[in-house]
Amino acid sequence: MMLTRLGSLNALEQTHKSSFWRRWLEGDLPSADTVGRVCQLIDVQTIRDVHHELYTRLKRAKALMPAAHGLIMAVIDAHESHATYRRCCDGCLQRTIHLKEGDRIQYYHRTVTLQLTGADWSLLLDAEPIRPGEDEIAAALRLFDRVVDRYPRAFDVVAGDGLYARSDFFNHVRSRGKHVLAVLKDEQRDLLKDARSLCEHNPPIVKQMDRGCRQCWDFEGFTTWPQCQYPVRVVRSLETRQICRQLTGETEELVSDWLWVTTLPKERAPTGVVVQLGHGRWTIENQGFNETTNRWHGDHVYRHHENAILAFWLLTMLACNLFMVFYRRNLKDAVRGAYDMLQIGRMMTAELYQGLLIQPRGP
Repeated sequence: MMLTRLGSLNALEQTHKSSFWRRWLEGDLPSADTVGRVCQLIDVQTIRDVHHELYTRLKRAKALMPAAHGLIMAVIDAHESHATYRRCCDGCLQRTIHLKEGDRIQYYHRTVTLQLTGADWSLLLDAEPIRPGEDEIAAALRLFDRVVDRYPRAFDVVAGDGLYARSDFFNHVRSRGKHVLAVLKDEQRDLLKDARSLCEHNPPIVKQMDRGCRQCWDFEGFTTWPQCQYPVRVVRSLETRQICRQLTGETEELVSDWLWVTTLPKERAPTGVVVQLGHGRWTIENQGFNETTNRWHGDHVYRHHENAILAFWLLTMLACNLFMVFYRRNLKDAVRGAYDMLQIGRMMTAELYQGLLIQPRGP
């Protein structure tokens, strides 16, 4: 169901007469209620074991190579799958929504996901739900510990957005032997004030880009973050780009000001590498959450239960990983040039429906 992107358990049940299933299953296809009930009771660790088997095979086949700088990044971020006013389970988070008719309690689920990013690939590796009464960092640390124990050599640096620029997260990740990189955007933080002050009194490193330029400042050895047990480094990238608006045809200048705080030393990650890693954090949004939501029905609630929601999300990640590996590593260049990923996905779905027995209508 996930790999063919059917989008619902009922759509899966309607294909039970397809000869496709008779070639692969020893019995009949389970009903929609049975699939939902099994995912509610299943041990999600068994799905994580399949993820580990896929990673092991790809690693042995040398399909997970690092970029030219030699670092593999693990990106951590949270995603909200759905929100409702009507249904609630034991794993639901709650928030108060202020409406014209009055305040209402909204129930929702958020899951922290970890994605590996390398040279020309990304792999959704594991996920952990945020439990009621805890914040995103608590779930992220729980996820990080499990991934480090299971994949001790899979990545070198952990990246996150501005929420992860916290001393407890930095201290914990460094204590496990991994480096950290996070967006720095809290204007009240002394570390950010000191970094901006140094930028005003030191010339930048200027690098020309396609239709623009990049000015970079790189300072290390900061100790103005007293809660952090390790010295940190701040990299700023002021980027100016020229774009042409399609509607008017006019040229417009866009300016982006990025700041990152990291524990990576300059010897291991020069300024350009830190900037590349900082921008690479967006792969979890573009190739992770956006792709699974828009193409793989990742935000669909197949069964409103804490364990079922996590199980279906892990299955969606697995299907997405398998498809990406098949498309990028198995198909020839000529096939990829003729058919995009959406077309290949539709061909898979067509194969499932092709085996259906079409009953002729009566007179």
